[in-house]
Amino acid sequence: DLQIRMEEAEGGMLKGGKKALSKLEQRVRELESELDAEQRRHGETQKNTRKADRRLKELSFQADEDKKNHDKLNELVEKLQAKIKTYKRQVEEVEEIAAINLTKYRKIQQELEETEERADSAEQALQKMRTKNRSSVSMARGGSAAPGGSHSISMS
Repeated sequence: DLQIRMEEAEGGMLKGGKKALSKLEQRVRELESELDAEQRRHGETQKNTRKADRRLKELSFQADEDKKNHDKLNELVEKLQAKIKTYKRQVEEVEEIAAINLTKYRKIQQELEETEERADSAEQALQKMRTKNRSSVSMARGGSAAPGGSHSISMS
């Protein structure tokens, strides 16, 4: 009787041990499956991290290039501003010279007009003197004729 109980107990224990073993094996398979899934996710994460690192390096390089270009452009802008300043100063100097020359031109033009007026007045006075002189010579001839020929006086 004891023997039967012991065999039943051993059978129950074997049955229970097999069941527990089966459960443990099932749990091992589940854990292995989870491990595989986690390793795949970890692989994807590493792959994405490498991609992100590459992109970060590219962006860093691009930022450095942009900074260099920005610095070059700033330097160029400064040079151009200096040239503009120089050109403005040159334009101001030329405008001053032009204003001085225009003043000189107007002064000379006025002096020329005054000189032309004086020349016209002098010419008119000369014409009057010639006319007056001719008339006085003509009167002198007509009033007293000198024997022996005629004298002619011309003023030119």
